[in-house]
Amino acid sequence: MKDILTFLMFSGENHGKARQAVDFYVSLFPQARIERIDLWEPGEGQAEGTVKTAIFVLNGRRFMASENSLPHAFNFTPSMSLFVECDTEEEVERLFAALSDGGSALMPLGDYGFSRRFGWVADRFGITWQLNLV
Repeated sequence: MKDILTFLMFSGENHGKARQAVDFYVSLFPQARIERIDLWEPGEGQAEGTVKTAIFVLNGRRFMASENSLPHAFNFTPSMSLFVECDTEEEVERLFAALSDGGSALMPLGDYGFSRRFGWVADRFGITWQLNLV
């Protein structure tokens, strides 16, 4: 087995936004970079120029994204979220502000007993993030 990647499929209202999302995520996290982006070509069954496959790295962890214009009975859901362990309160607040901009706070930043500073957001693309101060 080579690797296990978190896969993000952008479809429905988020179709056409995968490249924007990848660029946004890479701008937020340390040790972040885009490894590869392949675009759909004419005649391949998807909208030309949208993301066929993107491999990107956030804080040393690899992710994969793709776009699909076909109708699906599902989209992103908060039941699957990305859990980020932050070192400083400033980092938690910066990420919370950036990720909730254009999105929504599912749990505002606060002390919930299990963490002195925790927040859960859905970003503008529908991906949910749990931000925790360790």
